[in-house]
Amino acid sequence: MKVLKKKTLIITASCCFITSFNAFAQEGEITLNQDKKIETLLEIKKELNKNETDSERYKIQVYNGNRNGAKSAQSDFEHNYGSWKASMQFESPDFKVWAGNFRTRLEAERALKKIKNTFPNAFILKPKKS
Repeated sequence: MKVLKKKTLIITASCCFITSFNAFAQEGEITLNQDKKIETLLEIKKELNKNETDSERYKIQVYNGNRNGAKSAQSDFEHNYGSWKASMQFESPDFKVWAGNFRTRLEAERALKKIKNTFPNAFILKPKKS
C-alpha cells in the first residue's frame, strides 16, 4: 500500500509541476473607445470649478469674531479638514472664517455634518455678489 501512495504522490506532484508551467497569469489589452467631446467637457468642468468667487456656490462659516480668533479658527480648520480651503473675510466689525466651495446645498450639508464635530456653531451660507 505504501508503494501505491508513493506512486500517487509522485504522479500528482509531477502533474502539478508540469501544469504550473502552462498556468501563467492572463495578459491582455484594453481598448478604450471614448467620444472626443468627453475630454472637452472635462476641460470645461475644470474651468468652472476654478471659479471660487462664483456667487452660486455655498460656503460654511466656521467662525465669527475678532482677528486672533479668526486666525486660530482658520488654522484649526485647515489642520482638521485639509481637503477644504478656509479663508478669512472681514465684514465690519468682525472677522469671519469661511470654508469650502460647494456647488450644491447637499454637498455643503454633508460637509457641515462633519465640520460640526469640531465647530458646533458652523452654518451654511451663500455669499452675496460683491
